Amino acid sequence: MRTCSVCDREYPRAEPWRCSCGAPLDYAMQPLPDSQPGQFSRTSGVWDFAKFLPMDERVSLGEGWTPLVDAPGWDATFKLESLHPTGSFKDRGAATVIAEALEVGADRVLEDSSGNAGLAVASYAARAGLDAEIYVPASAKDAKVRRIERTGADVVRVEGSRESVTEACIDAVEDGAGWYASHAWNPAFFAGTATAAYEIAAQRDWSVPDAVVTPLGHGTLFLGLYRGFQALEQAGWTDAIPRILGTQAVGYSPIADDDEGGTVPDDAAANDLADGIHIRDPPRGRQIRHAIDETDGAAVAVSAAATERERDRLGAAGFHVEPTCATATAALPEFRERGELQDGDDVVVALTGRND
Repeated sequence: MRTCSVCDREYPRAEPWRCSCGAPLDYAMQPLPDSQPGQFSRTSGVWDFAKFLPMDERVSLGEGWTPLVDAPGWDATFKLESLHPTGSFKDRGAATVIAEALEVGADRVLEDSSGNAGLAVASYAARAGLDAEIYVPASAKDAKVRRIERTGADVVRVEGSRESVTEACIDAVEDGAGWYASHAWNPAFFAGTATAAYEIAAQRDWSVPDAVVTPLGHGTLFLGLYRGFQALEQAGWTDAIPRILGTQAVGYSPIADDDEGGTVPDDAAANDLADGIHIRDPPRGRQIRHAIDETDGAAVAVSAAATERERDRLGAAGFHVEPTCATATAALPEFRERGELQDGDDVVVALTGRND
């Protein structure tokens, strides 16, 4: 069953894709293991953590178990999520959302994204033998669109804003064109991104860091980390939940603008480089704010200039990432200046996507 995150209405797993009140749905229960952690094969992708996952079907391209690498220049440890098969952490959610599609008997999945999520969903749908239809902005870069098309997915270009793309995809879903494998709405996707938390804990011998930092748009990884660390604590595998810190792009920063000290000047130039987090009204904004409150977390907005500088700095150190990813390390000085991070804090930063 799925339940509404606001009004607690219950729905079957197959449909609908959101509550009648307009709020996102989540699984009624979080599966938890009934034993302590043992050894992991590290060969089954996210399915090494099947006891935490609410589906029995499995789809994998070898995702997961991305390295934790010491980054002394940043006084942090990097989780190299850019090393997934399609180049981003979205492979975690794609593996589980496509497994859920198989579970509920879907034969065609729809998603709206011109970037990492669209490619991941299209790739994992191809792996599972499902048809896919990916809705993208008309202005999407041809190189990105070609990567999606190579999977065999149908690409639908939509004129207008990023919000117009989502609306067109939702209209198609509601007209019966397919099952909505949304990285923003579908709870199965968040079940997959939660595996990043399980891995971080496992790679650290079941200790958790003081804080985890990640780019924040729809909150796909942000909420996945929060839910994953929460599940680990509930299972008794760890004894704490780290602070979850998010980084947004100036001009597209609803969470940072709400956060104390996170407001940017009205005349600040929009950060158009970090297009992967250009989300002005995330559907799960209420849940993101709750996760910040519960973990004593925070969010800050990062400028285009800081993003570009930090991307160059990361590249010079051997970490070749997309601009969106660079916002996470670019924000570290501000988090420290604001006192969100203290000297000597144990910090893990997710490097979420690789350079195109």
